[in-house]
Amino acid sequence: MKPAEGSTVIGKSVVIRGELSGSEDLYIDGDVEGTITLEESRLTIGPNAKVRADIHVREIVVFGQLTGNVQAAGRVDLRQSAQVKGDILAGRLSIEESAVLTGKVELKGEAQPKSSASAPVAAVAAQAESDATLFSQPKA
Repeated sequence: MKPAEGSTVIGKSVVIRGELSGSEDLYIDGDVEGTITLEESRLTIGPNAKVRADIHVREIVVFGQLTGNVQAAGRVDLRQSAQVKGDILAGRLSIEESAVLTGKVELKGEAQPKSSASAPVAAVAAQAESDATLFSQPKA
């Protein structure tokens, strides 16, 4: 997995403890513990990464290990090798086969115009608010 062009890279041998914040895309393949805030940017957690952090981002792609809560304005994308332990609050969620997620998921829908399809949307929103929701997909 190569980082996207123009991304800042934290390599495999780098260890960071503390708070990370910024306004550009970030690719982490090392060991990070603390908080990560990239509200206008994309975070990619590489396949060698071990991240223990609460995360606030625009969008996130996870290939490695993540322990902590994720808050994303846009999409959360869990790839095949992802192992996530924590709650997710996002606009959209994508989970590939064999990815592992242990935690609560809440998907916040965007404002939609009223139509005859609004009743099913309300039912889905009510289900998303349930505290008992737990998603876990074991590796095959």
